[in-house]
Amino acid sequence: MSSSIQRQWTETLPDPLPANPLIIAAQWLAQARADVAQPNPNAMVLATVDGRGYPSARVVLCKEIDTLPGCIVFYTNYRSRKGRELEANRRAAVVFHWDNRRRQVRAEGQVEMLSDAENDDYFRTRPWQSRLGAWASEQSQPVESRQALAVAVTATARRFGIPYEGPGTAEPDDVAVDVPRPPHWGGYRLCADAVELWVEGEFRIHDRALWTRTLTGRPGAGRDAPWSVTRLQP
Repeated sequence: MSSSIQRQWTETLPDPLPANPLIIAAQWLAQARADVAQPNPNAMVLATVDGRGYPSARVVLCKEIDTLPGCIVFYTNYRSRKGRELEANRRAAVVFHWDNRRRQVRAEGQVEMLSDAENDDYFRTRPWQSRLGAWASEQSQPVESRQALAVAVTATARRFGIPYEGPGTAEPDDVAVDVPRPPHWGGYRLCADAVELWVEGEFRIHDRALWTRTLTGRPGAGRDAPWSVTRLQP
């Protein structure tokens, strides 16, 4: 008998399937964070669509999976391409893929902006270098050169009284200056109305399940709406 046939079946989804898929997704994210072999465990692909119907995708960092309302939180520059596209079309999709654990999460839903208070609280936790970058970078806009971007960072540091000459130079040992959040920088909450969990199976007989629900009214309303779930063929 070949070694491939002797392989054991890998992990499967729970049976019966749970009522809330985001609980499993949050557990998977926590396990990925604990895995030394998993770089950027909270990296997820974010797909958006512009006003013309043209899609685009990029990798962003998930900052929270809020299981009870079923929302996924991330932050960015509101003036970036993704920010402009989310302004034109509030629907978005995200994908997590943890290759070392052979798991994947897909979610789709309505996106809403976080409050100023939520944005300010999170921005204060960022390193001062990242806070400077949020001011200095006009994300997704053309730039003449890498040097021009470094000059912008240096100018921003001087604006806030920080003795820093930009990327590649010595950083001050202690920065006590509070760099405030730019008004064009903040977070989004994707309120999922469809979530698919996927676990790799032997011989590509994967284990998949899809949860859906109907969110009605304003963005974020009806977050306690019940989920319907079904298994999917691989």
